[in-house]
Amino acid sequence: MRLHRLRITAFGPFAEPQEIDFDALSGAGIFLLHGPTGAGKTSVLDAVCYALYGSVPGARQSPGTSLRSDHAAPATPTEVTLELTAGGRRLEITRRPEQDRPKKRGTGTTRDKAQSRLREYDGEQWLALSRSHQEIGEEVEQLLGMSREQFCQVVLLPQGEFAKFLRADETARGRLLGRLFDTRRFAAVEALLAERRRAAEAKVRAGDEKVLAAAQRLAQAAGDCADLRAWPLPGHQPGDPGLAGAVRAWAAVARCSARERLTVAEYALAAVEGRHAAARRAAEEARELDRLQRRHAETVRRADLLAEAAPERERVRELLDRARRGALVAPALELRGAASAAHLAAAHAEAEARAQLPPPLAEAGAEHLAAVEQRLREDLGALGAARRDEQRSAEIGRERATLEREARDAEEQLRESADWLDRWEATRAALTRRVDAAQQAATQAEQLAGRLEPARLRLHSAQRRDALDADAQRTEGELLRVREESGAARERWLELKEARLRGIAAELAEALAPGEPCTVCGSAEHPAPARPAPGHVDRAAEDAAHARYEQAEERRAAVERNLAALREARAEAATAAGDATTAELLALTSDLSARHAAAHALAAGLHGAREQVDRAEREYAARSAERLDAERRSAARASRREALDREQAALEAELARVRGDAPTVAARARILEDRVRMVAAAATALRRAEAGAARLKEADDQLADAAFKAGFDTVEAAADAVLPDYERTALQHRLDAWQAEEAMLADRRGERDTAAAAALPPADPETAERYAEQAAARLRTAGSAVDAARVRCAELDRLSRQAEQELRTLGPLREAYERVARLAGLTAGTSADNERKMRLEAYVLAARLEQVAAAATLRLQRMSGGRYTLVHSDAKAGGRGRSGLGLHVVDAWTGSERDTATLSGGETFFASLALALGLADVVTDEAGGMRLDTLFIDEGFGSLDDQTLDEVLDVLDSLRERDRSVGIVSHVADLRTRVQAQLEVVKHRGGSVVRHRTAGLRD
Repeated sequence: MRLHRLRITAFGPFAEPQEIDFDALSGAGIFLLHGPTGAGKTSVLDAVCYALYGSVPGARQSPGTSLRSDHAAPATPTEVTLELTAGGRRLEITRRPEQDRPKKRGTGTTRDKAQSRLREYDGEQWLALSRSHQEIGEEVEQLLGMSREQFCQVVLLPQGEFAKFLRADETARGRLLGRLFDTRRFAAVEALLAERRRAAEAKVRAGDEKVLAAAQRLAQAAGDCADLRAWPLPGHQPGDPGLAGAVRAWAAVARCSARERLTVAEYALAAVEGRHAAARRAAEEARELDRLQRRHAETVRRADLLAEAAPERERVRELLDRARRGALVAPALELRGAASAAHLAAAHAEAEARAQLPPPLAEAGAEHLAAVEQRLREDLGALGAARRDEQRSAEIGRERATLEREARDAEEQLRESADWLDRWEATRAALTRRVDAAQQAATQAEQLAGRLEPARLRLHSAQRRDALDADAQRTEGELLRVREESGAARERWLELKEARLRGIAAELAEALAPGEPCTVCGSAEHPAPARPAPGHVDRAAEDAAHARYEQAEERRAAVERNLAALREARAEAATAAGDATTAELLALTSDLSARHAAAHALAAGLHGAREQVDRAEREYAARSAERLDAERRSAARASRREALDREQAALEAELARVRGDAPTVAARARILEDRVRMVAAAATALRRAEAGAARLKEADDQLADAAFKAGFDTVEAAADAVLPDYERTALQHRLDAWQAEEAMLADRRGERDTAAAAALPPADPETAERYAEQAAARLRTAGSAVDAARVRCAELDRLSRQAEQELRTLGPLREAYERVARLAGLTAGTSADNERKMRLEAYVLAARLEQVAAAATLRLQRMSGGRYTLVHSDAKAGGRGRSGLGLHVVDAWTGSERDTATLSGGETFFASLALALGLADVVTDEAGGMRLDTLFIDEGFGSLDDQTLDEVLDVLDSLRERDRSVGIVSHVADLRTRVQAQLEVVKHRGGSVVRHRTAGLRD
């Protein structure tokens, strides 16, 4: 990394813009940055750091600290721009912090956000890369390979920091080295292992908790059958390695005790089952004896009741006998009743039928009525042909009506067609005129369209000409204003220039120094240098006035160019518009547009007019053909009407003869049909009455014969003996029940066990049942005990398997915990195996410290004349302290190794400087070999004697061998004569300024 140029504006103590050319300063290899205390030497280094990383080193970036210069004008923004080469790329970084500025309108201030800009030079021009703070920061850190903290320690070697590092204890030294070498990954490894140890410990504790929970469930399941003296709680806690063996042993004892209790319960159950079976048998025998004794008593009672019902049984038997004989006569009785009813109905129907007959047929017999019916049916059949004639006559009437209607329609259509054909010539002429008018309108529309478009273009040009006239007038007014402003700015600049020339002597006198020759007269004595007069104008004021004049001239030239462009555009628009005014062109365009629209609308009807002509001609041809066809159809209808009239006259004559006095043939047929039905009904009723009388006489004969055969003296006695079926069924059921009861009692008297039971003492089944229930209760209790013992054994087996599974799962977790705990203890330095109590990060930093001490020794020996050597010490710290980051110095004159705190002030400075340079080399190599071509060393040279100072400067000058340039920040006056290239920071009341100079010369 090489710095080229730094531009600072309103930053720190610098109010006005300052530019530092590092290329010029770095040519000698070593350059001096000096100036009074508080002038802003360190602020230059802060500006470099701010440009690269967006923040300044250390406490100077604390909250509430502003980077803006208090001397700067309110309108001057704070800005830092740095040009550098890094990674072979020429870059420019510009940053502005968040700051207040005056409002553009009104009073007060507004807050501007922080801004950043990154550009790259490609050999021809600067190319913008990014404006993002984050992207620029990442790009810079990637190119430099260092964070801000590393850059401040390696490139900007700070005041007193490495003296503190040299004398610091191991903890403070470790923090600094950790920031420089970014050993966070090793600290992350320590934290990761510690976290894994805690996680593994948590898993082991969780596994132990599960095992203890399983043991607790085992204890609950075991109940009072386990020996609590062997219980693993509370003697064992989570994390105890002996917990697994204790749980396994206690579980085995609990399972054995449960099985013993199960065996005892099974033996007790077998004994209770025997006693329960005996009690159940005794209860069943008592119930059976009681049943037999009650059965015998019931049999005796029912036999007495059957003997008392003997008279009633005899009466029911006699009724059933008479009913059976009456049932033989019942069919004859039913037949005689049906015949009598049928005879009465037929006689009644005959009387009604004869009443409807005409008087000549009222006393006629069946044969006479049949002959009359036959004659009437013959007359009815003869009416079929008359019906057909009547239907034909009706059809002829309908057909004639249709012909009349068609004739009227045809006549109306002929009149309408005749009227239309009479108007045909006038219609054709009107349609032809409409087609001609549309064709003329289409021609006119084309002509108007050719004139309308140029008129519109001329109107647009005229409107643009008028608008450009207005713009040109406004621009001419603006040109007058900017010309006045430019003239005023030029006069102000010339006034200031003249005033500066009048006071130039005082300005030259400010640059005079005692003993140095004057640039005007060459004299080394300056007895009366000129003093600035009140209101003296310096170069900055003159340059600012000249800049304002140039800006005014640029605005004037821009307005003149704009006015010329407007005038040129106006001339083009005027040429296109011609001499007519905008109003005239607007009226012409409106008239052409209206005429074109009207002609276009009329021409749009051309196609429709032609279609109307074609439709009218087609309609004329169709109507002419329809008129001829209608005349032919009219003649055919007249011939058809005459034929129908003749046919209908013949049919009506025949029908009048057939109908007689009836209005129609159908009415005549209905009269004949009514007469046929009346005669047929009378004949049928007469035949039915004769047949009913014959069947009644036959039924009387059959009934008398059946009563005699059934043993009855009279028909009336037989009728009285007949009973309904439901009464006969009920009597039979009563008789059957008595017979079944008698048979059942006979069977019971033959039962030997019932008779034997009646001879024994009365049974007591309640007492026997009570004894059986008590035995059953004892059986249930014993069974429940066995079931509970079996469940306990099964539950203990299941929980034991579960506990064993938890123990097997816990084994690998405990092994993993022990392994990661050993690693975490080693990396944290708390393990007994880590003899020096070194953490992993400290171990890595110790290796880096060895490299730093070796690199620092190469320069320390030259600075100390070969006397001192820096060495790394990993001696074990006393007490509980950590070891590994000790730093000692070996004195070659005494051969002793001692602590760095014993060095003197000057020795401490060059030892710290050597350590800082060595650390810069190691950090550079650690950062990927990034070249650091520019370094800064801040203060400490005042503690060195002349010889040591020469040796230190020789060492710094040797850095040029690695193509480096070193900037020394110091107040030591002797360095101003030893270092040729210098950058002086001069402080004034209005803010500090920087000046480039060489030893003995000023610019």
